[in-house]
Amino acid sequence: MPKVATRFAPSPTGPLHIGGVRTALFNWLFSKNQKGSFYLRIEDTDKERSRNEYKSQIIKSLKWIGIEHDEKEYIQSEKINDHKKVAEELLKKGFAYKCYCSEEEINEQKNKAKKKGIPFLYNRTWREPKNLSIPTNIDPVIRFKSKISGNSIIKDLVQGEINISNSTIEDFIILRQDGSPTYQLSATVDDHLMNITHVIRGDDHKINTFKQKQIYDAMKWKVPYFAHVPLIHSNEGKKLSKRDKASTIDDYIKIGILSDALRNYLLRLGWSFKDKEIFTLDESIKHFTLSGIGKSPSKLDMGRILSMNETYIKNMNEDKLYSSLTDYCKIYLKKIDNKFDDTLKKSLHFLKNKAKTLSDIYINAQYIINDQINILPEDIKLLDNLSKKILNDFLKEFENLSNLSKENLEKIIKGLINKHKTNFKGVGQPLRIALTGSKFGPGIYDIILSLDKIDAIKRLKAIN
Repeated sequence: MPKVATRFAPSPTGPLHIGGVRTALFNWLFSKNQKGSFYLRIEDTDKERSRNEYKSQIIKSLKWIGIEHDEKEYIQSEKINDHKKVAEELLKKGFAYKCYCSEEEINEQKNKAKKKGIPFLYNRTWREPKNLSIPTNIDPVIRFKSKISGNSIIKDLVQGEINISNSTIEDFIILRQDGSPTYQLSATVDDHLMNITHVIRGDDHKINTFKQKQIYDAMKWKVPYFAHVPLIHSNEGKKLSKRDKASTIDDYIKIGILSDALRNYLLRLGWSFKDKEIFTLDESIKHFTLSGIGKSPSKLDMGRILSMNETYIKNMNEDKLYSSLTDYCKIYLKKIDNKFDDTLKKSLHFLKNKAKTLSDIYINAQYIINDQINILPEDIKLLDNLSKKILNDFLKEFENLSNLSKENLEKIIKGLINKHKTNFKGVGQPLRIALTGSKFGPGIYDIILSLDKIDAIKRLKAIN
């Protein structure tokens, strides 16, 4: 059996879609599990919409999530002459024909089909043009001569055996009027030239597979294995599109989702191995099989993504987490001054508590990285006369502390609770507002111990 080879073949006409990332991941994992090769093919034949910036974004995004392709990117537009040669060969062998139907004739056929409520299929006028004269004012398209009778079968590695009537496959175009190849021809020729053994893609490509298999058969090429993966749906149960919120990989990077967490989520979106939920990269490769892919569509669940990300943040090496945080802030929020490095590093163990994203950690750390504390008007209102007395009493005892520890702070706060006949919130909330500018945030002991004592005193004095 030849060495396994898979490919991911995006068009650089927009940012990489989250469904495309999962398709790339499944291809990559399968090839690595089988000790094979994974290739990236850029299908850039749509010259009007293709952009180099999108090509760069696709490559960068795949690398970010841990997917690196073998060899150089395969650029489809560089192979157009190879595609055309195959079209000419199919024409010569009688598997294709020139169609001279005008745009008006095709539109008329489409309208008739629409009125009858049936799918449009070209009526094959030029398939056997015995009594037709070739018009001089129309450049022909080249159509593949699809099978008319019988059935075609594909043994799909995910869906099982798929059987369709050949009458449902039209004589599809392989070369347009301007001589440019269509997707059906280009994708088939490229897969053959690249020696692709397994075509793993979304199940919206099933009809394309039946068309492309006919080209393989006509050219007497070895047909690859096919695996059609169910699509990702939105919460409403509809096919996820680029118009949906959080549909591109950049949407997740911008809010501070970790690459390992998103990869783990996408791996488990429609695939399973026993009851295991968390997978390292090596475990993903070791356990991945096509038989683990389900046959039903999966729903994209933002809550589950955030939960997975929270798990990764919680268990991540803190040096690596700090590096990820500073890199993220530099690009998407605000560069963190190096003078806060030590304080932030020693505070990460509590700043990351309940944080679902890197952005959450950044928000929790605002009181550290901002010299000037700005208290929100609604929080200022909470600092009534009793709160100010509590803060003043705390300040007196805090200034006299020679040994700053949680135990000593607990003694002060318990004393204030008793003195002012209040509860922990009655002391903790005004302290948190005074020290961080917000009633929300980390635990009060963590806040006080993370700050420089002089800075904490300055903030407490600013309230009075």
